[in-house]
Amino acid sequence: MSEQISFEPPRGMRDFYPEDMAWRNRVFDAFRAAATQAGFEPYDACVVESYALLARKAGEEVGNQIYHFTDKSDRHIALRPEMTPTLARMVAQRQHQLSFPIKWTTIAQCFRYERMTKGRKREHYQWNLDIIGEDSILAEVEVLGTACNALRKMGLKDEDDRVRVSSRALLAELLQASGIEEDKHASIFLALDKRGKIPDEGIKEILRDGGIDDNGIEKAFELLNVKDLDGVAKLVSQDSIALNNLRELFRLAEIAGFAGQLVFDISVIRGLSYYTGIVFECFDTAGEFRAIFGGGRYDNLLTTIGGDPTSAVGLGFGDVVVTELLKSRLGENAALPKNGVFVGFMTPDEKDAALKVAAKLRSNGENVNLCLKKMKPKQFFSRASTSSCLQAIYLGPDDVASGKAKIKNLETREETEFALN
Repeated sequence: MSEQISFEPPRGMRDFYPEDMAWRNRVFDAFRAAATQAGFEPYDACVVESYALLARKAGEEVGNQIYHFTDKSDRHIALRPEMTPTLARMVAQRQHQLSFPIKWTTIAQCFRYERMTKGRKREHYQWNLDIIGEDSILAEVEVLGTACNALRKMGLKDEDDRVRVSSRALLAELLQASGIEEDKHASIFLALDKRGKIPDEGIKEILRDGGIDDNGIEKAFELLNVKDLDGVAKLVSQDSIALNNLRELFRLAEIAGFAGQLVFDISVIRGLSYYTGIVFECFDTAGEFRAIFGGGRYDNLLTTIGGDPTSAVGLGFGDVVVTELLKSRLGENAALPKNGVFVGFMTPDEKDAALKVAAKLRSNGENVNLCLKKMKPKQFFSRASTSSCLQAIYLGPDDVASGKAKIKNLETREETEFALN
């Protein structure tokens, strides 16, 4: 007996019906518009990569979440869980031909086999912004400013979100100043990145398993109580490059006009080990959702896959959380603004006239939804009112005979007469 086919998509995956596509288009259009305004060039790549490129060190979550398999030629391949390794591969492939710095952007479909929670699927689209080959903090400013601009283009207000900013390099300096050896830093970063996701006692157990004694654990948690850069300045040298880079970021963001969106938060670490400097995560101010986007500086990634040393800054911005946030703030139907004209006819005798009207309106740049069969008036206007159109034209025998018809605004109910010819 054959297995019954489910009409549901595979667990964690998504179908996009027209109402879902309206939201996706709203988000994607903002991504593309903001990237274009800031001079980022679009690129794309294959969704399947070699497993060796994507695999991470033991202990990093994403390494255990990769969808991977062996193909018919016995090659170990995988669906990409993120875009950054693919970007690194592409840049390394043409590293001696590209003119740096480069500013690239893409919207990539990514897959991770992970436990699903609010705002987390096993498949999602991720907008990536990356600047490669630039040491200046202006690179961070451009990436962050572009992401904040995209949020505004989607319809969110300044008070709806904040970007929490820190520096892995600064935290490393603080750990060093606290007497914690450098070879323990990676374990501490990985553990502290789970704060808020698991209880502190669970984090302490992870640290103990990583060889951190109780004194080191206490010092690591004490550092998380530092609230601002002035507090950091009391613990590190005034010549600290990491501290001064953060100060420069806030100064430049003030000039660029989005400093009000940034807050210092030393607990922002980012789980992936390739981050080397400033890191950041954006959250809604009400604290209802997971991170909206995150990223930072990753100056060593190209060297890990055999490329030449190259500085880099980037972010990943998923579509799932921000769509839920938009619906929450703007309303479920906000992605469906009314526009265009709904055109229909009463009998087959008016079909040609309706098609002619639709063609004329389309040639003038109007969006027109033409009914494909005859409809009674009540049926037509019921259908038109539930469509995405703002206006409606319904042709009956009298309209064609007189050469005049009416266009009706479906919101105000006002009618305007026009000549069919």
